[in-house]
Amino acid sequence: MKTLPVAAICTAFLIFAAPMAFAGPGSIDHACRQAARPGTTPKLCTCIQKVANKSLTRSERYKVSKWFLDPHKAQQTRQSDRRSDEKLWRRYKSFGESARQICG
Repeated sequence: MKTLPVAAICTAFLIFAAPMAFAGPGSIDHACRQAARPGTTPKLCTCIQKVANKSLTRSERYKVSKWFLDPHKAQQTRQSDRRSDEKLWRRYKSFGESARQICG
């Protein structure tokens, strides 16, 4: 009987928590480097990651990292009427300003 709860917990971890583990300290850095935009350097991506670590939650970094490869997702969030998306967009804009000032 204990097998079912353990299996359920493991499944829940794989579905919900495991993807967040990949949003750890380097998700923005990794996405920045993969996007390979003109002028992007490893040093710049690392700097942006450091600012993100101080400005955004792990969950927010995970969401924002997806925007580097699919800017349309950022646009959808910006135009969304959902309160959580509005909050994320405001924090993202603040993060962007900080990154611009700190990283150049």
